[in-house]
Amino acid sequence: MNCTEKKQRGFHMPHVFIILLVIMLFVVVLSYLIPSGIYDRIQDAAGISVIDPDTFRYVENETPITFMDYFEAIYTGFVNGATIMGTLFISSGVIYLLEVSGAFGAGINVILKKTKGREFSVVCIFYTIFVIFGVLGYGEAAYPFYPLAVTIGFALGYDRMVGTALAIVGSTVGFTSGLMNTFTTGVAQQIVGLPLFSGIGFRAVGLAVFYVIGLVGLYTYCRKIKKDPSRSLMSEEYLNQNREEHASGMEEMTLRRVLGLLAFLCIIVVQGYGCIRLGWSFPQIAAIYVILGILLALIFRIGPSEACQLFCKGAVRVFAAAFAVGLAQSVVVLMNQACIMDTIVHGMSLLLQNRSAILALLIIFVFVTLFNFLVVSGSGKAVIVMPILQPLGEILHINQQVLVLAYQYGDGITNSFWPGSSLVQLSMCGVDYGTWIRFCWKIYLSLIVSAFILIMIAYGIGYGPF
Repeated sequence: MNCTEKKQRGFHMPHVFIILLVIMLFVVVLSYLIPSGIYDRIQDAAGISVIDPDTFRYVENETPITFMDYFEAIYTGFVNGATIMGTLFISSGVIYLLEVSGAFGAGINVILKKTKGREFSVVCIFYTIFVIFGVLGYGEAAYPFYPLAVTIGFALGYDRMVGTALAIVGSTVGFTSGLMNTFTTGVAQQIVGLPLFSGIGFRAVGLAVFYVIGLVGLYTYCRKIKKDPSRSLMSEEYLNQNREEHASGMEEMTLRRVLGLLAFLCIIVVQGYGCIRLGWSFPQIAAIYVILGILLALIFRIGPSEACQLFCKGAVRVFAAAFAVGLAQSVVVLMNQACIMDTIVHGMSLLLQNRSAILALLIIFVFVTLFNFLVVSGSGKAVIVMPILQPLGEILHINQQVLVLAYQYGDGITNSFWPGSSLVQLSMCGVDYGTWIRFCWKIYLSLIVSAFILIMIAYGIGYGPF
């Protein structure tokens, strides 16, 4: 038996679908270990449905999870995740039209020519772009751009992990900062009665700290594999990789390609403005990508039938990621059926009672970080957790702004670490979960430690409500 055969028989990280199905099974087991409990839901002043923290009670779960419920949850999860999945299919299909036109390749080619010998500067540029996406709260809306980031990494002479990291780490850094993130900071602040995006100055400091940590992690890895390609986490692929192959299809820039890229950039700006100022969500985002698709077909003179065929090819590329979104939603379906989310939150509230403010903040930060394993949605966690934290903050003399900061940091950092959401992102990049953890654990540990230090500084300086 040779070494290759031994390697093939070694441990391989299970497929993303298998991991998510196992997490679903884990929730089923928890449903028989944790008693069911509920809080009453009420409408707050902003019209958001939140829990009433004084109404918790244990209940007899009349619909315990059965054998068939486990499998039916998959279908229900797909229904619940339809808006995300639909937007993912539509945006990916439209972006593919721009790819086959050669516009992306030509644009990358222009950048490569202007930065020859300074490849890491291009990594910095695209890392910053994904940080901005995160700041704007793009989340799943940025997924279709992940394969493009991998292509950029290849063209620069790096391995697949570099492109993956500049997209995922960049998005995570921006999203965690909560600078203008409607889905975490915005919802949490509304629940506790703070002005939308108040306290932005301190969060900007946090963004700068996280940005540097992510960039240093990227630089260290890029430098390491450039010096010794065998140290790449994807060394087999990297050693056989031909940089010219990835750059060969990048054609020259033309007027039509310039117009196509300008149309794409306009849509990005409109999307950001709509999400921040107009309260847009996935239906509106999907709509503007349909408009972009029509514009691209006109600009590049693609016939209606051919455009539809190309659109389908682009949409098929994200099938696995969209399927994973549905399975991730299935976890939430089972959690809701088991009625254990409220019980877990109530247990945390009991743990926080009679604690010092600093210890309470540590418990909150750790709890949200761990709770993120089961409930990925930032806004979903906010409506469950923040009504509990608000009165506890008043009792412990912790400013509501500090509580929101602890919540958003706990939610954001592990969004691309726990398998519930990271598996979807990794499937877009062709990287398995085990390899990703080997790459990112030091970066994420640094982010977590620095986040808690920032929370302590915020508490120490009296980071106030406004």
